[in-house]
Amino acid sequence: MEWKNAEYSIDTDKTRLQQDVIQRFLSEDSYWAQDRSVLQTRTAIEHSVCFGLYHHDRQIGFARVISDFATFAYLGDVFVLEDFRGRGLSKWLMESIVSHPELQGLRRWVLATRDAHSLYEKYGFHALTFPERWMERPAPNAY
Repeated sequence: MEWKNAEYSIDTDKTRLQQDVIQRFLSEDSYWAQDRSVLQTRTAIEHSVCFGLYHHDRQIGFARVISDFATFAYLGDVFVLEDFRGRGLSKWLMESIVSHPELQGLRRWVLATRDAHSLYEKYGFHALTFPERWMERPAPNAY
């Protein structure tokens, strides 16, 4: 799928992804994936619905969704490069993700964020309704 907006586009075509841009952001600028290897990033991309955000042909943002396409989705690795922030692109990226036809009618979406709560709240995300029901098995260095 592809969405266009003037000089920007969002595309789910994995062959268009610039994995070096994604890996560089995740390993150098993110707080959640600095220890992720290139192989782990490639594997994560392979097994996710990916959304590349582009300025002409330059990748400037990314997000991926892990889903069974029936009941559940996890949104992760969302970013827009710093030089392109403040232009409404993260909102447009989120609108594209939540409107994707294969991700409709799911029972639950989840994500983890340290600092973007106000963005995600605009798209229906909120604190866990029943946190006492949720458990996790994090790696020792998980964010």
